[in-house]
Amino acid sequence: MAAYPQEWERHLALPDGTAVFVRPLRADDEPLYAPFVAAVSAEDARLRFFGPVKEFDHAFLSRLLALNYVTAMAFIALDEATGAMLGVARLHNNATNETGEFAIIVRSDLKSHGLGWQLMQLLIAYGRWRGLGAITGLVLRENAAMLKMCAELGFAIDANPRDPSLCDVRLQLRPD
Repeated sequence: MAAYPQEWERHLALPDGTAVFVRPLRADDEPLYAPFVAAVSAEDARLRFFGPVKEFDHAFLSRLLALNYVTAMAFIALDEATGAMLGVARLHNNATNETGEFAIIVRSDLKSHGLGWQLMQLLIAYGRWRGLGAITGLVLRENAAMLKMCAELGFAIDANPRDPSLCDVRLQLRPD
């Protein structure tokens, strides 16, 4: 397992001036999740996890927090003033390390404040640094905000051939 990649820590500012510290997720971040989850609406959780999430118990969180930085990265966004968790963005490499699949969730009260956009840009920079050929994702067709952000960042958006409720999104990071 690779060491904690401190070089990916960032200090950012949202358009409203909120100071945000973004860093790689660590196993000891579990206590930050309970207040975060309380600030995520059931609808936003459903859009992220493709179904209702009954609870974020220790077993579920342990799976989210167990990262091998060689094959996966997750960035946690923290309010610089309070230390509260504001969002998290993940990128998991496929078995051949050619592509990485992303996922992002931000606190519901911060939607449309630019945090998701900044987290996605960080995932793209990280994917390029890792040498990935593309970043991919599955997005619910009804998740208009995520699809709009992906389109604005240059992702190709296609209907998923296996499930009409999903869209496949793909951003080429280097030519095929």
